[in-house]
Amino acid sequence: QVQLVESGGGLVQAGGSLRLSCDASGRTFIIGFMGWFRQTPGKEREFVAAFNWSGGRTYYADSVKGRFTISRDNAKNTVYLQMNSLKPEDTAVYYCAVSVGSPYNLRDYNAWGQGTQVTVSS
Repeated sequence: QVQLVESGGGLVQAGGSLRLSCDASGRTFIIGFMGWFRQTPGKEREFVAAFNWSGGRTYYADSVKGRFTISRDNAKNTVYLQMNSLKPEDTAVYYCAVSVGSPYNLRDYNAWGQGTQVTVSS
């Protein structure tokens, strides 16, 4: 099993920045990709970004390209999501997840964190 814990969410004004963290523990050797998703009430969970665990390649949703950056700590099983130029439409619960398959498909992610709330005020 892989256990994931997100942190770093909060309330920020439009145009501001936040950095989310995802700490992974347990059977981390199974990780192919670490991804970030977000969800608002009444909507489907949306892909945000992913990071290839071994190769370092990154993947982004069009809605966040140029504003968000996903990265990995060089010495720890931690993935970050740096969010700049935040907009009210970025408001959501953000989830960290593990995929053993592809980076994009929700169905390939089989371990999830508890989520962290990000609220962007106008």
